[in-house]
Amino acid sequence: MNNRVSKTNIAASIWFLTCAVFAIGWLMYAIIFDTSLTIYCIIAFIFSILCSLPVFIILLLTLPWIEQRKNIQQKVKLQLLYLICFISTLPYAVLFGLINSSSESLLTNFIYHTAIASLALFLCSLIAISIIHKSINNYFSSSQINNFMEQNQFQDATNFGNNANENVNINPSTDWKSKKPESNSANKILFKGVVTGALILLMLIPTVFVSNLVSEREKRQQEVVKDVTNGWSTQQTLSGPYLYIPYQVKENDELVKKHLYLLPENLNVSGTINPEIRPRSIYKILLYRSDIKTTGNFKIQLPKDIELSSLQLSEAKICYGISDFKGIEEKVNISFNGTKYDLAPGLPTKQFETIATPVSNGQEEYVRTESTTKDIEAIGLSANVALTLEDLQKSLIFDMQLKIKGSERLHFIPLSANSNFDIKSTWKDPKFDGSNLPGTRDVNEQGFQAKWSFNNANLPFGTVLKDFNFNKQNLAFGVSMVQPADQYTKTNRSVKYAILFIGLTFALFFIIELMQKKPIHPVQYVLIGIALVIFFTLLLSISEFILFDYAYLIAALATVMLITLYAKSHFKSIKTASVFGSLLTCLYAFIFVLIRLEDAALLVGSIGLFIILALVMFGSRKINWYGTAAE
Repeated sequence: MNNRVSKTNIAASIWFLTCAVFAIGWLMYAIIFDTSLTIYCIIAFIFSILCSLPVFIILLLTLPWIEQRKNIQQKVKLQLLYLICFISTLPYAVLFGLINSSSESLLTNFIYHTAIASLALFLCSLIAISIIHKSINNYFSSSQINNFMEQNQFQDATNFGNNANENVNINPSTDWKSKKPESNSANKILFKGVVTGALILLMLIPTVFVSNLVSEREKRQQEVVKDVTNGWSTQQTLSGPYLYIPYQVKENDELVKKHLYLLPENLNVSGTINPEIRPRSIYKILLYRSDIKTTGNFKIQLPKDIELSSLQLSEAKICYGISDFKGIEEKVNISFNGTKYDLAPGLPTKQFETIATPVSNGQEEYVRTESTTKDIEAIGLSANVALTLEDLQKSLIFDMQLKIKGSERLHFIPLSANSNFDIKSTWKDPKFDGSNLPGTRDVNEQGFQAKWSFNNANLPFGTVLKDFNFNKQNLAFGVSMVQPADQYTKTNRSVKYAILFIGLTFALFFIIELMQKKPIHPVQYVLIGIALVIFFTLLLSISEFILFDYAYLIAALATVMLITLYAKSHFKSIKTASVFGSLLTCLYAFIFVLIRLEDAALLVGSIGLFIILALVMFGSRKINWYGTAAE
């Protein structure tokens, strides 16, 4: 009867505590990542209690079966209990994987979610078993003591008949311990290795949350940058200047209004970019001011099918494309053909057709209809200019100065037969991008200077266009102002190496444990794994205030010192702890090198892992895997 009560208590305790740990885990996740889920903590506990009733029944049935195994020792019985708990999680994990699998990459998503759910539930049961570990040991050991006492009582009765005068002293607890079955060391090492591997996979789950946290912080930074740049000015793309001249042609006895876009024959752009750093909260946003000088000339050669008399020169405009008006700091004017014009917002962005038909009384009236075609420019400046037919026969010189501010990047569109761009800045970390890289560039500690050159042989248009029948943005080029400390990208790359951090550290502990013959409890492995995961959160939070390299150094030193001191307290050896700390330091240095490298990361990583494997094989060569090395 006592065994039945004990069995029920043990099964109920494991069942209830597992559900409680699950609810606590839910609460911790809600507090850290999504506080709106906190109110569902009690619901999660009740739901887990109801759904896990089959597991409680399985424990009631299997605990007596484990207890009655007389030929196996107590540690093996505990291992059987772990195995039963793990198997019990699989149906729930499979159900979770099926529910959360998307139509795309169905198998991959199913395996991923199933593994996460199984390991999470198994961890909850391990914590529950650890809490009542003493009671479980007493439950399993009581049957062995009773069996031993029964055997000794039978032997005593036999000996009493043969040696009536002999006194037999029975000390059940002492004799049971002296006759404890020999453990199967190979099975223990194998099981410990499997548990360690499962813990490695289990500790990868928090790294998913860390990766989400990195993405969340990066998104927060982007929101702050967007907020600041919207108030300042966004990315700027400049194009022009060019001339807009409407003309009329006769088609099917009707007058149709069309348009010409005349591009410069030569265009010379020179400018300076002055970067500015604006702090906002814990972030620093890179902005810039620029001073752009544009000179050149028009040399107009009309197509043969257009007569000079059809040009409506009174509606001619000079246009300049710009992507964000907020960036204009001073009044913009242009000197064209010896006259200065003030540019105002607005472009002739739409193409219209005007049809005129004669009336019956002999007088002509024009009836205007409009049909919209593609925009030739989204945003820009323009001004009406005075042109005569004589002006079209000569070179029209222009000159303009533009002071404009923006953020992140400054791009240009080379709308000219021949053009040269010369840009310089004191910013020492530029990124040249777009459709063309600079022909010459000089980047040093004082800043950079870059030059681009284009001619009519490498551009898809001439100087006279009837329509912008190409995407101008495909021709855009320029420079992006890049901040060198992209801590979120580097932190995310660090998280991707979490399997190396956790796997190699656990493997090192496992080997030292076998060599020192001082077993490490799974809970201790979990604590070490949590320390390794906290390294990433330390790295993320510190790198938001100082350079990433220094943040990595501080987080790595703190983690290595913590784990080294923990190893010293367990193994009771300064030498062992020093060796462990040195190897862990080398591991963090190796990962840091991989983070800094880009093109050679795969090569260096492969060589490094090969060397690490060789060292592990060399260090474990004296371990007797089939002997008693783990005891």
